[in-house]
Amino acid sequence: MPRVAPITGKSDVPAEHHAVVDGVLKIFGNVRGPFSMLLHSPKLAERILPLVTFFRDESVVEGRLRSIAILTATREREAAYVWAAQVAAARRNGLSDDVIDLLRAQGDPGKLGTEEREIVTYVRQLIRTNRVDQAAFDALQKRYGTQWLVELTAVANYFGILAGIVNAFEVAAPPDGDKLPG
Repeated sequence: MPRVAPITGKSDVPAEHHAVVDGVLKIFGNVRGPFSMLLHSPKLAERILPLVTFFRDESVVEGRLRSIAILTATREREAAYVWAAQVAAARRNGLSDDVIDLLRAQGDPGKLGTEEREIVTYVRQLIRTNRVDQAAFDALQKRYGTQWLVELTAVANYFGILAGIVNAFEVAAPPDGDKLPG
């Protein structure tokens, strides 16, 4: 049970913020998860919402590789709701169940291909230590360039924000969603 009542629709916010709820509905179809809490601060939700479509539709980071970063970040943050919400998207983006299972188990990235291993290593370092060693940074920058690396770093941290919201407010994962251990 969440620590505060989730926002579920327009009736839960003042009329002046109905457009923000409309934006959430347009993107997700309903109000749930992190946005059920973010809408308690409608202006914050309004500013965060465009990042959803940016990362999904405009980022230079290809969907499969973006999903690796997202799942790595959400697993490191132990965000059951966000994990459950993102696994289906990761599969649609071409991530195999073997990779998803390895990320879920926080397994050895050495078992992955070079591209995947470099992203997992980078994101894990970033989330665990707030730093990235030079070798991990250089490998991705050399392979993809600076804009790509900025956007990969931003998406990992964006999902860290969402993870922090659902964890702090104890938003439970959907009962039919993909589960984290524990």
